[in-house]
Amino acid sequence: MSTLTNISHPEEMEQSKAHITVEIIEYVPNSVVVKTILKKSSGNISAMSVDSGEELTEKTIAFDTFVQVIDGKVELYISGNPHILETGGSIIIPAHAPSYVKPDGRFKIILTVLKSGYE
Repeated sequence: MSTLTNISHPEEMEQSKAHITVEIIEYVPNSVVVKTILKKSSGNISAMSVDSGEELTEKTIAFDTFVQVIDGKVELYISGNPHILETGGSIIIPAHAPSYVKPDGRFKIILTVLKSGYE
């Protein structure tokens, strides 16, 4: 059974300090982990790790979302169209477009949601 772990701290990641992107978040067996990196009224940045065999439900977000794969391989569907992204790959999910990830092993992604322009 999968577990969703949301690691959200009131403080943001330490600013003016270098970070190794792939180490921002760890894999947890049988889990999907989400960690907030930066949260502002104009949008937010989160890291997500998904262990092998875990599934994510289809979502529709009201804002543009930039997805960056930092480890592994992702089969991402946007409005029913498949996109294969590997480490270093990225894509923009348009606002109001349904999207979901088809499991293909474990992976880590960075999600950047931009709210400006939609207020």
